[in-house]
Amino acid sequence: MEAPTYTLEFEKPLRDLSLQLEQLRQQSLENNLDLGKEIAGIEKKIAATQREIYSSLTPWQRVQIARHPKRPYALDYVELLCTGFQELHGDRQFNDDRALIGGTAFLDGKAVMIIAQQKGRETKEKIARNFGMPQPEGYRKALRLMKLAEKFGLPVLTFIDTPGAYPGLGSEERHVSEAIAVNLREMTLLKTPTISIVVGEGGSGGALGIGVTDRVLIFDNSYYSVISPEGCAAILWKDPAAAPKAAAALKLNADVLEKLGVVDEVIAEPFGGAHNDPTQSATALKSSILKHLNDLKSLSITKLLDARYERYRHLGVYQEDGAVHA
Repeated sequence: MEAPTYTLEFEKPLRDLSLQLEQLRQQSLENNLDLGKEIAGIEKKIAATQREIYSSLTPWQRVQIARHPKRPYALDYVELLCTGFQELHGDRQFNDDRALIGGTAFLDGKAVMIIAQQKGRETKEKIARNFGMPQPEGYRKALRLMKLAEKFGLPVLTFIDTPGAYPGLGSEERHVSEAIAVNLREMTLLKTPTISIVVGEGGSGGALGIGVTDRVLIFDNSYYSVISPEGCAAILWKDPAAAPKAAAALKLNADVLEKLGVVDEVIAEPFGGAHNDPTQSATALKSSILKHLNDLKSLSITKLLDARYERYRHLGVYQEDGAVHA
């Protein structure tokens, strides 16, 4: 195991053990020493530490993994899952938003429409993609492509990975709230199967603007929330440093969301996060998508729309003292 190039705070014990292991291996090679027993001991300790850390992650630690700079982004999954991706550009009104991409592709030999929020890795790309925060033209482009998919009977797959829609002056001037609201309405009425996957961050209306779908899938180290932990902390505790407390209060992690019915399936990641084995993560995702697509394709359009309506109509309904509340 090589020492990781990027280490989260709670992963530092693993980093230290990995460095010790590398040093022992180097000493063994340079001095022709048999350090097999010592190496095996460190490897065993690494495995035990991994189990201890990753089997009891806090909500805030999962948020940190969701933001890991090496985590696979939407285009990584498209490349691993699909063939023949053809990106389509522009909202036909103002601009082409590179934070939200879309186009046709083939999944398991069948044509689909891909719509995805895309972050950047290097500084130049991060700026070009606005750090994964779409502006109104991004949501209008997404809607244009959804309508195109509906026209040609293509299932729509959306990949969610954003801290939220861009709140800048220009975005507000071009009515980002209205663009998202229109998407929410129109996605409930699309006459084609739709699936969204939260692959990293799922923040606020910025995520929901492409997330009103027949099925919502989420990786187990992703999060989906009405607000970012920092934003919640700033409002409730007047201190962004209270983000760990906010993350716990928001109940934004995958297992809780599944219990609440907000998501339909939690997709398991490799130990330590999807960045440790993107191919394995993509394989698990593909299996899940195909399963849900097969289920949705078996429904008539009328039943598909009715089921979608019922799904969102019942979110937030709870029972207390025999009375049902919404």
